[in-house]
Amino acid sequence: MTLSDRAPAPNATAPARAEWRSAVQSQPVSLGRAMTAEWVKFRSLKSSWLILASALVGLIAIALAIAYNTRNPGPGLDPEDLAVSATLQGFHLGELLLGALGVLVVTAEYSSGTIRTTLVAVPRRLPVLWAKFLVVIPLVTATMLIGAFVAFVSSQALLAHYRPAASLSDPGALRAVIGTAIYLGALTTLGSAIGWMVRSTPGALVTYLGLTLVVPVIVGNLLGSFGRSVAKYLPSEAGMSFVTSVRLPDLLSPTAGAFVLAAWVVLSVAVAAVVLRRRDA
Repeated sequence: MTLSDRAPAPNATAPARAEWRSAVQSQPVSLGRAMTAEWVKFRSLKSSWLILASALVGLIAIALAIAYNTRNPGPGLDPEDLAVSATLQGFHLGELLLGALGVLVVTAEYSSGTIRTTLVAVPRRLPVLWAKFLVVIPLVTATMLIGAFVAFVSSQALLAHYRPAASLSDPGALRAVIGTAIYLGALTTLGSAIGWMVRSTPGALVTYLGLTLVVPVIVGNLLGSFGRSVAKYLPSEAGMSFVTSVRLPDLLSPTAGAFVLAAWVVLSVAVAAVVLRRRDA
């Protein structure tokens, strides 16, 4: 066989080589693609849906339980138990569950080590943070908005069989329903931001629960009037001001409370972004 006979052999593999190269296409990293990846992660974890479903069912179940227990009002009931927003007090369970969900969405990747793979795929890092927020927070807020409406309407329908019930047109009712969803979405954001800062599931959960539950009680009850003045600017107390339809003396106005909670969320997300960029995975 001559050299000229063997010359075409390399060219015979050229179409196959060209076909292989065209099948592997490199695409630039974008926020949309990062969001798609985060959605796949979220929907593939049964625990995420279980926590979200528990918060939804708990909000509705607690509303019906409160309505049943207050169907015959007596002198021992607090004003909050008779307010139009009384049956929405299931948000207390929601702030525990959804804050934990926000933490776990982030820290689960650090505990398993998959965060390294994520940051290799998205080396600029910040799109990962924005993608997690943009996938989880709207989902939580929308779910809780549906849950709050169902909780309010169903509990008031139950109350209507025993005594005059409230409607969404009553003063403060619609604000409390929408505010419940916004508040729980904000606390989910806060939990996720703490997860980015602390990176450890136990540490982030302790930090979140301390900030939202423990510190307000300690500061508000042990430091007198000064402590109560400080406590109302903490996230949970600020959110309480627009979630309840009762104007409590130790709380901010609904508008001021909404701005304070928004400031907490913006500050926590900003700190999380700085930490993510400066620390190694």
